[in-house]
Amino acid sequence: MFDLLIRQAKLLSQEAPVDIGIQKGSIAHIGDLTHAVARQVIEASGQLVLPPLVESHIHLDTVLTAGTPRWNESGTLFEGIGIWQERKAALSREDVLARAMRVIESQMKQGILFVRSQADISDPLLTALRALLEVRERVAPYMTLQVIAFPQDGLVACPDNQARLEEAIRLGADGIGAIPHCEPTREAGVESLKICFDLAKRYDKQVHVFCDELDDEHSRFLEVVAQMAIKTGLRHRVTASHVSATAYYNEAYFQKLLGLVARSGIHIVACPLINSAMQGRFDTYPRGRGIARIKEFWQAGVNVSIAHDDIQTPFYPLGSANMMQAAHMALHLAHMTGREELEEMVRMVTLRAARTLGIDGDYGIEVGKPGSMVIYPVTEPADLLRLQPHCRYVIYRGEVLAETEPVTTLFHRPWSVLESI
Repeated sequence: MFDLLIRQAKLLSQEAPVDIGIQKGSIAHIGDLTHAVARQVIEASGQLVLPPLVESHIHLDTVLTAGTPRWNESGTLFEGIGIWQERKAALSREDVLARAMRVIESQMKQGILFVRSQADISDPLLTALRALLEVRERVAPYMTLQVIAFPQDGLVACPDNQARLEEAIRLGADGIGAIPHCEPTREAGVESLKICFDLAKRYDKQVHVFCDELDDEHSRFLEVVAQMAIKTGLRHRVTASHVSATAYYNEAYFQKLLGLVARSGIHIVACPLINSAMQGRFDTYPRGRGIARIKEFWQAGVNVSIAHDDIQTPFYPLGSANMMQAAHMALHLAHMTGREELEEMVRMVTLRAARTLGIDGDYGIEVGKPGSMVIYPVTEPADLLRLQPHCRYVIYRGEVLAETEPVTTLFHRPWSVLESI
Protein backbone atom coordinates (compact mmCIF):
# COMPACT_ATOMS: atom_id res chain seq x y z
CA MET A 1 0.00 0.00 0.00
CA PHE A 2 1.24 3.45 -0.93
CA ASP A 3 0.94 6.44 1.36
CA LEU A 4 -0.02 8.64 -1.60
CA LEU A 5 -1.03 7.66 -5.11
CA ILE A 6 -1.29 10.20 -7.93
CA ARG A 7 -3.21 8.79 -10.85
CA GLN A 8 -2.75 9.83 -14.48
CA ALA A 9 -0.04 12.41 -14.01
CA LYS A 10 1.25 14.19 -17.12
CA LEU A 11 5.01 14.61 -16.80
CA LEU A 12 7.08 17.12 -18.75
CA SER A 13 8.18 15.78 -22.16
CA GLN A 14 5.98 12.68 -21.85
CA GLU A 15 2.82 12.19 -23.86
CA ALA A 16 1.18 9.36 -21.93
CA PRO A 17 0.06 9.97 -18.33
CA VAL A 18 1.52 7.77 -15.59
CA ASP A 19 0.66 6.87 -12.02
CA ILE A 20 3.04 7.85 -9.21
CA GLY A 21 3.19 5.90 -5.97
CA ILE A 22 4.81 7.51 -2.92
CA GLN A 23 5.82 5.56 0.16
CA LYS A 24 7.65 6.76 3.27
CA GLY A 25 8.25 10.14 1.67
CA SER A 26 9.93 8.82 -1.47
CA ILE A 27 8.77 7.93 -4.96
CA ALA A 28 8.40 4.15 -4.96
CA HIS A 29 6.91 3.53 -8.41
CA ILE A 30 6.13 5.35 -11.66
CA GLY A 31 4.01 3.57 -14.23
CA ASP A 32 0.69 1.73 -14.35
CA LEU A 33 -0.79 1.42 -10.86
CA THR A 34 -4.38 0.79 -11.90
CA HIS A 35 -4.98 -1.83 -9.22
CA ALA A 36 -2.84 -0.28 -6.48
CA VAL A 37 -4.28 0.99 -3.22
CA ALA A 38 -3.15 3.93 -1.12
CA ARG A 39 -4.07 5.81 2.01
CA GLN A 40 -4.65 8.92 -0.11
CA VAL A 41 -5.37 9.14 -3.82
CA ILE A 42 -5.20 12.26 -6.00
CA GLU A 43 -6.78 12.05 -9.44
CA ALA A 44 -4.53 14.16 -11.65
CA SER A 45 -6.57 13.18 -14.72
CA GLY A 46 -3.86 14.15 -17.19
CA GLN A 47 -2.90 17.38 -15.46
CA LEU A 48 0.73 18.53 -15.56
CA VAL A 49 2.88 17.29 -12.67
CA LEU A 50 6.28 18.92 -12.09
CA PRO A 51 8.96 18.80 -9.42
CA PRO A 52 8.62 21.69 -6.95
CA LEU A 53 9.53 25.08 -8.36
CA VAL A 54 12.90 26.61 -7.53
CA GLU A 55 13.55 30.30 -6.87
CA SER A 56 17.25 30.77 -7.63
CA HIS A 57 17.57 34.46 -6.78
CA ILE A 58 15.43 36.52 -4.42
CA HIS A 59 15.98 39.11 -1.68
CA LEU A 60 13.85 38.02 1.27
CA ASP A 61 15.37 40.80 3.38
CA THR A 62 14.06 43.57 1.09
CA VAL A 63 10.63 42.15 0.17
CA LEU A 64 7.50 44.20 0.88
CA THR A 65 9.39 47.45 1.48
CA ALA A 66 8.43 49.32 -1.70
CA GLY A 67 7.57 52.94 -0.93
CA THR A 68 9.43 53.09 2.37
CA PRO A 69 10.94 55.50 3.07
CA ARG A 70 10.11 56.68 -0.48
CA TRP A 71 9.42 55.39 -3.98
CA ASN A 72 12.08 54.77 -6.58
CA GLU A 73 10.76 57.31 -9.07
CA SER A 74 13.61 56.94 -11.56
CA GLY A 75 13.35 53.15 -11.55
CA THR A 76 17.14 52.85 -11.64
CA LEU A 77 19.45 50.48 -9.77
CA PHE A 78 21.35 53.27 -8.08
CA GLU A 79 18.29 55.08 -6.73
CA GLY A 80 17.10 51.71 -5.44
CA ILE A 81 20.41 51.15 -3.65
CA GLY A 82 20.16 54.61 -2.08
CA ILE A 83 16.61 54.01 -0.85
CA TRP A 84 17.54 50.61 0.55
CA GLN A 85 20.47 52.16 2.43
CA GLU A 86 17.96 54.43 4.18
CA ARG A 87 15.47 51.62 4.82
CA LYS A 88 17.97 49.10 6.19
CA ALA A 89 18.99 51.52 8.93
CA ALA A 90 15.63 50.69 10.53
CA LEU A 91 15.90 46.91 10.09
CA SER A 92 15.11 44.67 13.02
CA ARG A 93 14.96 40.92 13.44
CA GLU A 94 11.19 41.03 13.79
CA ASP A 95 10.80 43.21 10.70
CA VAL A 96 12.81 40.87 8.46
CA LEU A 97 11.20 37.72 9.90
CA ALA A 98 7.65 38.99 9.39
CA ARG A 99 8.16 40.10 5.79
CA ALA A 100 10.18 37.05 4.77
CA MET A 101 7.65 34.62 6.21
CA ARG A 102 4.77 36.36 4.42
CA VAL A 103 6.51 35.93 1.10
CA ILE A 104 7.55 32.34 1.87
CA GLU A 105 3.90 31.47 2.52
CA SER A 106 3.06 32.92 -0.89
CA GLN A 107 5.91 30.97 -2.47
CA MET A 108 4.79 27.71 -0.88
CA LYS A 109 1.22 27.89 -2.10
CA GLN A 110 2.60 28.56 -5.58
CA GLY A 111 4.75 25.45 -5.49
CA ILE A 112 8.15 26.93 -4.64
CA LEU A 113 9.87 24.66 -2.14
CA PHE A 114 13.51 25.49 -2.91
CA VAL A 115 14.76 29.06 -2.52
CA ARG A 116 18.09 30.86 -2.67
CA SER A 117 17.89 34.23 -0.93
CA GLN A 118 20.42 37.01 -0.79
CA ALA A 119 21.06 38.70 2.56
CA ASP A 120 22.65 42.15 2.58
CA ILE A 121 25.61 42.15 4.98
CA SER A 122 26.43 45.85 4.67
CA ASP A 123 24.73 46.39 8.04
CA PRO A 124 27.36 46.18 10.84
CA LEU A 125 25.00 44.06 12.96
CA LEU A 126 24.23 41.64 10.10
CA THR A 127 20.56 41.98 11.03
CA ALA A 128 19.20 40.68 7.73
CA LEU A 129 21.59 37.75 7.58
CA ARG A 130 20.90 36.63 11.14
CA ALA A 131 17.15 36.88 10.61
CA LEU A 132 17.22 34.88 7.35
CA LEU A 133 19.37 32.18 8.95
CA GLU A 134 16.62 31.92 11.57
CA VAL A 135 14.01 31.75 8.82
CA ARG A 136 16.01 28.94 7.19
CA GLU A 137 15.67 26.86 10.33
CA ARG A 138 11.97 27.64 10.75
CA VAL A 139 11.04 26.53 7.24
CA ALA A 140 13.40 23.52 7.09
CA PRO A 141 10.58 20.96 7.67
CA TYR A 142 8.97 21.88 4.34
CA MET A 143 11.31 24.13 2.35
CA THR A 144 15.02 24.26 1.51
CA LEU A 145 16.30 27.81 1.92
CA GLN A 146 19.84 28.79 1.00
CA VAL A 147 21.17 32.10 2.34
CA ILE A 148 23.89 33.96 0.42
CA ALA A 149 25.88 36.70 2.14
CA PHE A 150 25.59 39.62 -0.28
CA PRO A 151 27.76 42.76 0.12
CA GLN A 152 25.37 45.30 -1.43
CA ASP A 153 27.76 48.21 -0.81
CA GLY A 154 30.74 46.37 -2.32
CA LEU A 155 33.88 44.77 -0.92
CA VAL A 156 36.44 47.36 -2.01
CA ALA A 157 34.14 50.38 -1.81
CA CYS A 158 33.13 49.17 1.67
CA PRO A 159 36.18 47.34 3.12
CA ASP A 160 34.31 46.44 6.33
CA ASN A 161 32.23 44.03 4.25
CA GLN A 162 35.27 41.81 3.81
CA ALA A 163 35.29 40.95 7.52
CA ARG A 164 31.50 40.69 7.47
CA LEU A 165 31.69 38.06 4.73
CA GLU A 166 33.89 35.93 6.98
CA GLU A 167 31.55 36.51 9.91
CA ALA A 168 28.61 35.49 7.72
CA ILE A 169 30.41 32.27 6.86
CA ARG A 170 31.03 31.62 10.56
CA LEU A 171 27.33 32.18 11.28
CA GLY A 172 26.36 29.59 8.66
CA ALA A 173 25.76 31.31 5.32
CA ASP A 174 25.46 28.82 2.46
CA GLY A 175 27.46 31.00 0.11
CA ILE A 176 28.94 34.41 -0.48
CA GLY A 177 28.80 37.00 -3.23
CA ALA A 178 30.17 40.17 -4.76
CA ILE A 179 28.88 43.05 -6.88
CA PRO A 180 31.85 44.08 -9.04
CA HIS A 181 30.02 46.47 -11.37
CA CYS A 182 29.15 48.68 -8.39
CA GLU A 183 32.76 49.00 -7.25
CA PRO A 184 34.40 52.36 -8.10
CA THR A 185 36.72 51.09 -10.86
CA ARG A 186 37.27 48.08 -13.10
CA GLU A 187 40.33 47.20 -11.03
CA ALA A 188 38.34 47.42 -7.79
CA GLY A 189 35.68 45.18 -9.28
CA VAL A 190 38.25 42.53 -10.17
CA GLU A 191 39.77 42.81 -6.69
CA SER A 192 36.32 42.29 -5.12
CA LEU A 193 35.90 39.08 -7.10
CA LYS A 194 39.31 37.86 -5.98
CA ILE A 195 38.38 38.49 -2.35
CA CYS A 196 35.11 36.61 -2.80
CA PHE A 197 36.62 33.61 -4.60
CA ASP A 198 39.52 33.33 -2.17
CA LEU A 199 37.12 33.18 0.78
CA ALA A 200 34.83 30.71 -0.97
CA LYS A 201 37.75 28.43 -1.78
CA ARG A 202 39.13 28.65 1.76
CA TYR A 203 35.81 27.91 3.44
CA ASP A 204 34.31 25.62 0.78
CA LYS A 205 31.32 27.84 0.01
CA GLN A 206 29.20 28.53 -3.04
CA VAL A 207 29.70 31.77 -4.96
CA HIS A 208 26.80 33.88 -6.24
CA VAL A 209 27.88 37.08 -7.99
CA PHE A 210 25.70 40.02 -9.03
CA CYS A 211 27.35 40.64 -12.37
CA ASP A 212 27.22 43.33 -15.05
CA GLU A 213 23.75 44.62 -14.15
CA LEU A 214 24.31 47.71 -16.28
CA ASP A 215 23.45 49.02 -19.74
CA ASP A 216 27.16 49.28 -20.41
CA GLU A 217 28.93 47.23 -23.06
CA HIS A 218 32.20 47.91 -21.25
CA SER A 219 31.03 46.17 -18.05
CA ARG A 220 32.75 42.83 -18.58
CA PHE A 221 33.10 41.11 -15.23
CA LEU A 222 31.45 37.88 -16.40
CA GLU A 223 34.70 36.91 -18.11
CA VAL A 224 36.51 37.37 -14.80
CA VAL A 225 33.93 35.28 -12.92
CA ALA A 226 34.23 32.46 -15.45
CA GLN A 227 38.03 32.52 -15.41
CA MET A 228 38.18 32.56 -11.60
CA ALA A 229 35.73 29.65 -11.47
CA ILE A 230 38.15 27.67 -13.62
CA LYS A 231 41.26 28.79 -11.75
CA THR A 232 39.85 27.99 -8.29
CA GLY A 233 38.15 24.77 -9.38
CA LEU A 234 34.82 26.01 -7.99
CA ARG A 235 33.20 25.86 -11.45
CA HIS A 236 29.70 24.36 -10.88
CA ARG A 237 29.49 26.04 -7.48
CA VAL A 238 29.57 29.48 -9.08
CA THR A 239 26.56 31.50 -10.25
CA ALA A 240 26.39 34.84 -12.03
CA SER A 241 23.08 36.71 -11.85
CA HIS A 242 21.69 39.41 -14.13
CA VAL A 243 24.57 39.78 -16.68
CA SER A 244 22.41 42.43 -18.35
CA ALA A 245 25.36 43.97 -20.16
CA THR A 246 25.61 40.89 -22.38
CA ALA A 247 22.67 42.34 -24.32
CA TYR A 248 24.96 45.19 -25.41
CA TYR A 249 28.16 43.31 -26.27
CA ASN A 250 29.37 43.21 -29.85
CA GLU A 251 28.93 39.77 -31.37
CA ALA A 252 32.62 38.98 -31.82
CA TYR A 253 33.29 39.56 -28.12
CA PHE A 254 30.14 37.78 -26.99
CA GLN A 255 30.96 34.63 -28.94
CA LYS A 256 34.40 34.52 -27.34
CA LEU A 257 32.83 35.05 -23.91
CA LEU A 258 30.19 32.39 -24.58
CA GLY A 259 32.86 29.75 -25.09
CA LEU A 260 34.61 30.71 -21.86
CA VAL A 261 31.38 30.65 -19.84
CA ALA A 262 30.41 27.25 -21.27
CA ARG A 263 33.85 25.79 -20.46
CA SER A 264 33.80 27.18 -16.94
CA GLY A 265 30.62 25.33 -15.93
CA ILE A 266 29.15 28.30 -14.07
CA HIS A 267 25.42 28.97 -13.87
CA ILE A 268 23.60 32.01 -15.21
CA VAL A 269 20.49 33.41 -13.53
CA ALA A 270 18.34 35.82 -15.52
CA CYS A 271 15.95 38.16 -13.72
CA PRO A 272 13.61 39.29 -16.52
CA LEU A 273 10.99 41.10 -14.46
CA ILE A 274 13.23 43.58 -12.69
CA ASN A 275 15.81 43.93 -15.46
CA SER A 276 13.26 44.56 -18.21
CA ALA A 277 11.90 47.37 -16.05
CA MET A 278 15.16 48.73 -14.65
CA GLN A 279 17.52 48.51 -17.61
CA GLY A 280 17.40 50.83 -20.62
CA ARG A 281 16.51 53.85 -18.50
CA PHE A 282 19.39 55.82 -19.98
CA ASP A 283 18.86 54.67 -23.56
CA THR A 284 17.27 56.59 -26.37
CA TYR A 285 15.39 54.58 -28.98
CA PRO A 286 15.84 51.82 -29.94
CA ARG A 287 16.13 50.73 -26.31
CA GLY A 288 17.93 47.57 -25.25
CA ARG A 289 16.02 44.71 -23.70
CA GLY A 290 18.39 44.76 -20.74
CA ILE A 291 18.36 41.07 -19.84
CA ALA A 292 20.86 38.25 -20.15
CA ARG A 293 21.11 36.57 -23.54
CA ILE A 294 19.16 33.59 -22.25
CA LYS A 295 18.65 31.80 -25.53
CA GLU A 296 22.27 32.01 -26.64
CA PHE A 297 23.59 30.80 -23.28
CA TRP A 298 21.14 27.88 -23.30
CA GLN A 299 21.99 26.93 -26.88
CA ALA A 300 25.69 26.91 -25.95
CA GLY A 301 25.06 24.39 -23.16
CA VAL A 302 25.25 26.84 -20.25
CA ASN A 303 22.89 26.11 -17.38
CA VAL A 304 20.40 29.00 -17.20
CA SER A 305 17.65 29.57 -14.67
CA ILE A 306 14.96 32.23 -14.33
CA ALA A 307 14.38 34.10 -11.07
CA HIS A 308 11.79 36.48 -9.67
CA ASP A 309 14.44 38.50 -7.77
CA ASP A 310 12.36 41.25 -6.13
CA ILE A 311 8.87 41.40 -4.66
CA GLN A 312 7.74 44.94 -3.83
CA THR A 313 11.15 46.40 -3.04
CA PRO A 314 12.92 49.74 -3.61
CA PHE A 315 14.24 48.18 -6.82
CA TYR A 316 10.99 46.76 -8.23
CA PRO A 317 7.52 47.78 -6.98
CA LEU A 318 5.65 44.72 -8.27
CA GLY A 319 6.07 40.95 -8.03
CA SER A 320 3.82 38.10 -6.98
CA ALA A 321 6.20 35.18 -6.26
CA ASN A 322 4.65 33.34 -9.21
CA MET A 323 7.62 31.81 -11.06
CA MET A 324 5.54 31.45 -14.22
CA GLN A 325 5.18 35.21 -14.34
CA ALA A 326 8.98 35.52 -14.51
CA ALA A 327 9.23 32.72 -17.08
CA HIS A 328 6.45 34.32 -19.15
CA MET A 329 8.38 37.58 -19.31
CA ALA A 330 11.60 35.74 -20.12
CA LEU A 331 10.21 33.81 -23.08
CA HIS A 332 9.09 37.06 -24.69
CA LEU A 333 12.35 38.92 -24.15
CA ALA A 334 14.47 35.92 -25.18
CA HIS A 335 12.33 35.08 -28.24
CA MET A 336 11.81 31.53 -26.96
CA THR A 337 8.34 30.64 -28.20
CA GLY A 338 9.05 27.35 -29.99
CA ARG A 339 7.55 24.21 -28.47
CA GLU A 340 10.89 22.91 -27.19
CA GLU A 341 11.78 26.39 -25.99
CA LEU A 342 8.58 26.67 -23.95
CA GLU A 343 9.44 23.41 -22.22
CA GLU A 344 12.91 24.77 -21.54
CA MET A 345 11.36 27.82 -19.88
CA VAL A 346 9.59 25.49 -17.45
CA ARG A 347 12.86 23.65 -16.82
CA MET A 348 14.52 26.99 -16.06
CA VAL A 349 12.32 27.35 -12.97
CA THR A 350 12.55 23.67 -12.03
CA LEU A 351 15.31 21.28 -13.11
CA ARG A 352 17.81 23.89 -14.30
CA ALA A 353 17.23 26.08 -11.26
CA ALA A 354 17.77 23.03 -9.04
CA ARG A 355 21.12 22.53 -10.75
CA THR A 356 21.99 26.16 -9.94
CA LEU A 357 21.33 25.50 -6.25
CA GLY A 358 23.32 22.26 -6.39
CA ILE A 359 20.37 20.16 -5.25
CA ASP A 360 19.65 18.30 -8.50
CA GLY A 361 21.00 15.00 -7.16
CA ASP A 362 18.05 14.80 -4.77
CA TYR A 363 15.47 16.48 -7.00
CA GLY A 364 13.07 15.42 -9.71
CA ILE A 365 10.29 12.96 -10.39
CA GLU A 366 12.19 9.69 -10.43
CA VAL A 367 11.97 6.47 -8.43
CA GLY A 368 13.97 6.76 -5.24
CA LYS A 369 13.85 10.55 -5.07
CA PRO A 370 11.75 12.51 -2.56
CA GLY A 371 8.03 12.42 -3.22
CA SER A 372 7.81 16.18 -3.72
CA MET A 373 5.92 17.66 -6.65
CA VAL A 374 3.28 20.12 -7.78
CA ILE A 375 0.13 19.52 -9.82
CA TYR A 376 -1.12 22.22 -12.16
CA PRO A 377 -4.65 22.47 -13.65
CA VAL A 378 -3.25 22.39 -17.22
CA THR A 379 -1.91 19.66 -19.49
CA GLU A 380 0.79 21.46 -21.51
CA PRO A 381 3.78 23.72 -20.73
CA ALA A 382 2.41 26.34 -23.13
CA ASP A 383 -0.81 26.61 -21.11
CA LEU A 384 1.16 26.75 -17.87
CA LEU A 385 3.12 29.74 -19.16
CA ARG A 386 0.12 31.33 -20.87
CA LEU A 387 -2.34 31.11 -17.97
CA GLN A 388 0.11 31.14 -15.03
CA PRO A 389 -2.33 29.31 -12.74
CA HIS A 390 -1.84 28.55 -9.08
CA CYS A 391 -0.86 24.96 -8.25
CA ARG A 392 -3.77 22.60 -7.65
CA TYR A 393 -1.68 20.63 -5.15
CA VAL A 394 1.72 21.20 -3.54
CA ILE A 395 3.24 18.00 -2.20
CA TYR A 396 6.35 17.65 -0.04
CA ARG A 397 7.73 14.18 0.65
CA GLY A 398 4.34 12.58 0.20
CA GLU A 399 2.42 15.13 2.27
CA VAL A 400 0.01 17.62 0.72
CA LEU A 401 1.18 21.01 1.96
CA ALA A 402 -1.26 23.19 0.04
CA GLU A 403 -4.34 22.77 -2.09
CA THR A 404 -5.92 25.51 -4.20
CA GLU A 405 -9.46 25.19 -5.45
CA PRO A 406 -9.89 26.17 -9.11
CA VAL A 407 -11.57 29.50 -9.76
CA THR A 408 -15.10 29.11 -11.13
CA THR A 409 -17.00 31.81 -12.99
CA LEU A 410 -20.81 31.76 -12.89
CA PHE A 411 -22.72 33.71 -15.50
CA HIS A 412 -25.85 35.34 -14.10
CA ARG A 413 -27.51 35.30 -17.50
CA PRO A 414 -27.33 31.87 -19.16
CA TRP A 415 -26.06 31.98 -22.72
CA SER A 416 -23.95 30.00 -25.13
CA VAL A 417 -21.12 31.35 -27.25
CA LEU A 418 -21.73 28.65 -29.82
CA GLU A 419 -25.44 29.46 -30.11
CA SER A 420 -24.66 33.12 -30.82
CA ILE A 421 -22.46 32.33 -33.82
